[in-house]
Amino acid sequence: MKKLKFLIVIAIFISVFWGCGKKNETVSVGNNTDTAKVIKDTGSVKNDENPCLKFDSLNKKILKRQVKKEEALPELKKLLSDITQYYERAGGKKYTVSDWVFPLEGYTASAIGGKNGNGYIPNGYNYFDGDKHTGHPAQDIFIHDTNQDSKDDNTGNFVTVRAITGGIVISCENNWDPKSEGRGGNFVWCYSPYDNTSFYYAHNSEIFVKPGDIVKPGDKIAYVGRTGLNAAPKRSPTHLHLSLFNFKNGYPEPENFYPEILKAKTK
Repeated sequence: MKKLKFLIVIAIFISVFWGCGKKNETVSVGNNTDTAKVIKDTGSVKNDENPCLKFDSLNKKILKRQVKKEEALPELKKLLSDITQYYERAGGKKYTVSDWVFPLEGYTASAIGGKNGNGYIPNGYNYFDGDKHTGHPAQDIFIHDTNQDSKDDNTGNFVTVRAITGGIVISCENNWDPKSEGRGGNFVWCYSPYDNTSFYYAHNSEIFVKPGDIVKPGDKIAYVGRTGLNAAPKRSPTHLHLSLFNFKNGYPEPENFYPEILKAKTK
């Protein structure tokens, strides 16, 4: 009888111990354990999703014209709201124009193409035209690169692209295919939730950020390059294509930021 009671106690102990262990099991998913965690709790799975990954996926479909405006616009509005909450939970800060940093290390506003910012041509631009859009709602900022190796002639080094302002990375491409029709090449979209705008940095050689990364003004995000359908040919001088978009009801409308970038800090 004593032996039987002892075996029953042991069985109960093993059952309780095993059950507690299974209930509290935690598993990390992917390389970024900060933005993707899965907790197993008696069979149910909870996922702390990074909404920037969804925006990135939708943005790339729009670029390839794989989704219609009527379908995409409601989703864009929802995702921007989710991204704002995500940014706030992560301790993201509010920045103003006075915090802006000139986006090319070692260069000043004199490197901006055109005259008095006239390279900005928004006429005909429509975000939902994807890579087939017309117009040029951007400022091109050129580097000294006569042999077109994407390096500065004076230093022999790649030129760092810095975040002009703070925010959160919502879309990027780091594996541009020269055979594709992708006009932006290797690009970065960085969203500022507090003023509902996003800067778009295009034609980079290499990207150092990913969707969900929070950046501060002046942070290194890429190297200037020659990627993109029209930027890769020899006829194009090496430059950064920089656009600013204001999201109105989910739709990104271009804005001319030339007067403001003239006042940006240089390092």
